[in-house]
Amino acid sequence: MGLRPAHTCRDVGKVSWTRFSKKRPRKSFVKALPHNAIQIFNMGDAGKNYEMEIDLVSGGPIQLRDNSIEAARQATNKYIEKQIPGNYYFRVLIFPHNVIRENKMIVGAGADRLQRGMAKSFGRANDRAARIKTNQKIFMIRFMKKDFEIVKEAMKRATRKLSGAYHVNTIALS
Repeated sequence: MGLRPAHTCRDVGKVSWTRFSKKRPRKSFVKALPHNAIQIFNMGDAGKNYEMEIDLVSGGPIQLRDNSIEAARQATNKYIEKQIPGNYYFRVLIFPHNVIRENKMIVGAGADRLQRGMAKSFGRANDRAARIKTNQKIFMIRFMKKDFEIVKEAMKRATRKLSGAYHVNTIALS
């Protein structure tokens, strides 16, 4: 069994069961956290003085799983690194705090005798997600003015990996 479709967990209206405490584990709703798919949050060269900044901004409230954010990050970073190596600074601005739980159901003959159904349906933690508000920044890229079209295409590739509606904000830094 693979991942469930994104439409099953992108609704923000559901209750968030994210409490995890290292200091007081008995207070935790979640006893063990699933691993985080996003490993790198800062890419490129942060030390340079760049001329422009472009942000990927959400069009509405949505919940994004960490694996889709990581796929968008990789697609964007690979494209920019091939086109303008070392002449950019790319940052992921969101973190997947929300823990997604799933009550796995048995299918097949005789399953009704083996399973309790929805009697204890709290489920097990199996993934992480980031809750995103309307007009919240997701990615930020700083670059030189001459590379605008390349970075714009990279952001377009990122939106293909994420569910929901997004737009791009451009800011002149110098």
